[in-house]
Amino acid sequence: MTDGAGSNLDKLRLVAALHSILPPQAVIHDTEALRPYECDGLSAYRQTPLVAVLPENQDQVVQIMQLCHRYEIPVVARGAATGLSGGALPLADGLLLSLAKFNRILDIDPVARTARVEPGVRNLAISEAVASMGLYYAPDPSSQIACTIGGNVAENSGGVHCLKYGMTVHNILQLKIVTMEGELLTIGSQSLDTPGYDLLALLTGSEGMLGVVIEVTVKLLPVPQRAQVMLAAFDDVERAATAVGEIIAAGIIPSGLEMMDGLALRAAEDFVHAGYPTDAAAILLCEVDGTNEEVSAAAMRIRDLLRAQGAVEVRTARNDAERISFWKGRKNAFPAVGRIAPDYYCMDGTVPRKRLAEVLTTIGRLSSEYGLPVANVFHAGDGNLHPLILYDANQPGELMCAEELGAEILELCVRVGGTITGEHGVGHEKLHQMCVQFTSAELEQFRALKKAFDPLGLLNPGKAIPQPRHCSEYRTLGREVLTAPGSREGSPP
Repeated sequence: MTDGAGSNLDKLRLVAALHSILPPQAVIHDTEALRPYECDGLSAYRQTPLVAVLPENQDQVVQIMQLCHRYEIPVVARGAATGLSGGALPLADGLLLSLAKFNRILDIDPVARTARVEPGVRNLAISEAVASMGLYYAPDPSSQIACTIGGNVAENSGGVHCLKYGMTVHNILQLKIVTMEGELLTIGSQSLDTPGYDLLALLTGSEGMLGVVIEVTVKLLPVPQRAQVMLAAFDDVERAATAVGEIIAAGIIPSGLEMMDGLALRAAEDFVHAGYPTDAAAILLCEVDGTNEEVSAAAMRIRDLLRAQGAVEVRTARNDAERISFWKGRKNAFPAVGRIAPDYYCMDGTVPRKRLAEVLTTIGRLSSEYGLPVANVFHAGDGNLHPLILYDANQPGELMCAEELGAEILELCVRVGGTITGEHGVGHEKLHQMCVQFTSAELEQFRALKKAFDPLGLLNPGKAIPQPRHCSEYRTLGREVLTAPGSREGSPP
């Protein structure tokens, strides 16, 4: 059940009401037909929704939201469902709002370097559509071939090039949303700034809890004159992690700086044959882009820094095909790891770069203590970790063990001054860790903000912001609540 009020409309009447808005094939209510909607990328948690709908225009969304608000029916919006935190997990008593049919690129302005797109447009499709104009869309999550812009906005997605070009929030100008009450709002503008509170940043990363995105204006960038990627192999994970900080400390901002440990890189090499050195303990992929002169100068400095930090091998991609191959291995690391274990649990936490080596060492120790292998593949440049905990859900207790190890890793991130998420969001997965990251007073402010947009608590309820009982329950499990450095509160929420 939801944290808000219960529905005032039974299923048969709800379906009948929805048929007055949508054609019959756009209203899915048979149990078996609803199975594809029961989870997102975090498939360990599943729930069949009461009903799912597939609107195809703005008016239909407005009417659906008005109907659900009138009868207090919870709504969970969903894009491609590639998310990894249970953010699109539906509710047994709620409506699942699929935006899959909102898949049009509405307008491209090559002079202003913008594109207006619907939320169901795939991330990669934008760059493909503007490639002939010498432009591209910078954020590139590993799932960019499938993930959609609406979901990117909901989670504030990044990707391998976010170090230099920023997250989704840095690459959009305007959103059109529909509120829970069915009101249509425009947030932001076509200009670089707008007066008043920065609601655009507030909506980006709000995990579908404040409004349903129906249109996004994104920024486009010119394709760099040249991009050069280097692969550095290390015989020690800590040396590789230390090298990351040294590159940034030297004043160099690569367009991408990624790290994979031995387990991850060997899985990726077996899967896509990217040319990775399989005897390495870790590799760094470091890309610089810009003019020919800029790239040549930066690449030379980076090679020297990598060798000085103990790299046993430094390769420079000889051509664009090899550059693409290097990145292909990294972007396919998640499915590659899926080939070496029945299941894996993908974590998402962020730590200061200077603590990377320490955190990776501690993760290795925790992995041994829990008896579960961990493959590390992550955005090293901004400290965004993605430990993949390998387990077998068919073995009794292993899923719970993986979850406990994941909780330890996230709380470790908080202890060293980091945060429990970098781009995957909190969703259903990390509610307890929100009690670790934030004080009770801070969480109450989050709830007040949610209430300002959604007074009845009907829009994606039960996600991202824990209710006080969640923190109390976590406390009864014997978990110590670890407040972040500098916190004013030393007791549990």
